[in-house]
Amino acid sequence: MTTFAERHIGPDDDAIETMLRAVGYASLEALIDDAVPQSIRQDDVLVLPEAMTEAEALAKLERFSRANVQAVEMIGQGYYDTVTPAAIRRGILANPAWYSAYTPYQAEISQGRLEALLNFQTMVSDLTALPVANASLLDESTAVGEAAMLMARATDSAGAIVLDAECLPQTIEVVMAQCDAVGVTVRVETIDDDWAPGADVIGVVIQNPGMSGVLRDLTPLVTAAHAAGALVTVACDLMSLTIITPPGEVGADIAVGSSQRFGVPLFYGGPHAAFMAVREGLERQVPGRIVGVSVDAAKQPAYRLALQTREQHIRREKATSNICTSQSLLAVVASMYAVYHGPNGLRDIALQIHSRAVTLYDALTAMGVHPMHEAFFDTLMLHVPGGADSVVARAAAAGVNIRKVDNDRVAIACDEKTDWRPSTRWSRQSSPQSVTPCTRRHVSRFRARCAVRPSTSRTRFSTRTIPRPPSRGTCAAWRTGTSLWTAR
Repeated sequence: MTTFAERHIGPDDDAIETMLRAVGYASLEALIDDAVPQSIRQDDVLVLPEAMTEAEALAKLERFSRANVQAVEMIGQGYYDTVTPAAIRRGILANPAWYSAYTPYQAEISQGRLEALLNFQTMVSDLTALPVANASLLDESTAVGEAAMLMARATDSAGAIVLDAECLPQTIEVVMAQCDAVGVTVRVETIDDDWAPGADVIGVVIQNPGMSGVLRDLTPLVTAAHAAGALVTVACDLMSLTIITPPGEVGADIAVGSSQRFGVPLFYGGPHAAFMAVREGLERQVPGRIVGVSVDAAKQPAYRLALQTREQHIRREKATSNICTSQSLLAVVASMYAVYHGPNGLRDIALQIHSRAVTLYDALTAMGVHPMHEAFFDTLMLHVPGGADSVVARAAAAGVNIRKVDNDRVAIACDEKTDWRPSTRWSRQSSPQSVTPCTRRHVSRFRARCAVRPSTSRTRFSTRTIPRPPSRGTCAAWRTGTSLWTAR
C-alpha cells in the first residue's frame, strides 16, 4: 500500500522506468529528444539569481508595478474599464474563501458558490432572453469558438460557419484556428442588409454591437439565416442588453459574450469570464457546467451541478469541449455586480455609458469629424484618412488610449469610468470643445436609432446583499427567494 507522500510527490525511479518501457524509450532524455522540437529548446545553462526573501520579492514586485503607466482606457474591442464596488473587492476578490477554492469534485458541498453561479446563469438568461445559460466559459473569443462547434454538432451536416466581418479581430483569429484544427469550414463575410446566406451555411455568428460600434436590427438577418436552415449565434455585450433588444427576442439560437464590464477589472487583459445562453433544445450541447435547483435529503431546496456535458473527466473524447476553464471566481464577481446594482441600476449605468458616447459624438461632429455610424451603444469609429497613427499618438500624449483600426480609421469606446470633466487626464487644451452634458435628449436619440428594451424589464436575478462565502454545511444552507432556472 502506498503512502500519501508517495501518491502525491511524484514518481520514483522504478515508476519512471516502468512508464518509459510502456512507451518504448530507454531514458527520459531519449523521450524528450523525440517529443520536444529543437526550435523551442534552450541549450544555455539556466542561471538564476540568488533567492530572495518574501519581503524582498514583494518590494521588487512593487517596483515593477510602479513602472506601469496608468491611462484612460478607450480602446474597447471587448475590454472596458469598470467600477468594482468595494463590497465585492473586499467580500469576494480579496476573500480567500472565494478566490482560493478550485471547483470541488463534490460541488454540492459549496452551496454558496453554486448559488452565486446560479445567479450568474439567471442574470445571463434574463439579459439575453434565452432560457438556458451555463456557469461561465474562458473568454469571449473561445466562447464564440464553442458556439461554432455547437452549431456544427447540432446541425450534424457538413457545411460552413460564417463569421460576421464585424466580429472582434481576436475572435475571428481564435475561431478560424479552432475550426481549422477540427476540419470545420469557416469564412468571414460582410453581413449587412443585402446579405444572404449561401446554400452551404449551417451556422452564422453576428456581433452586435459590432467591432466598429454599429448597432443593427438583427431580425431580418436571423430570419434569412433560419430560412436557409442555419443556426444563429449573437456575440453580444451584456451591458448593452439592459437597454437594447436581446438576442432571444430576435430569434437567435445562441448568445455568447464577456461579462468583464460587470465589475471585473481589466487586469491588464484578463482573465475575464464569458457566458453562453441557448434556446430550448440545445441544452445538452452546451459546453461547461449548468447549476440547477434540486432538493436535499431533508426535502429542502439545494443547488447542484445539473449538467457537465463538456467535462474531460466525465466524457473524455466525447466531451462537447476540452477547454475546461470556467472562470468561476470572475463569474461570481459579475453575478454580484448585478446583485449590487439591481436591474434598474444596470440600466442606468448603460444609459450613462451611451449618453457619454453621444456627448462624444456631438463634440466630434461640431469639430467637423463625423463618426461612421449613427446607431451605436458605446463605440464610435472615425474616418481619418492617413492620420490614424497621429491621432492615436496625440491621444496617448493626453493620457488616453484609443484604438487604431487601420491607417485610415480609429475607434473610441466609452465605459463606466469615461469622464470629460477637468478631473480626468484630459487638459483643457486637449479636451473637445462644445461638449454638452448628458441629457434626456441623448436617450431619446438612442431610442430613435434602435430597438430599446422597455423599462419594465423581465430581469429576475437576485437583488439581495452579497452572499456569505461558500458554505461547508448542508445543501439546504440558504435560498435566493427569486425565480431561478431549474434543471430538468
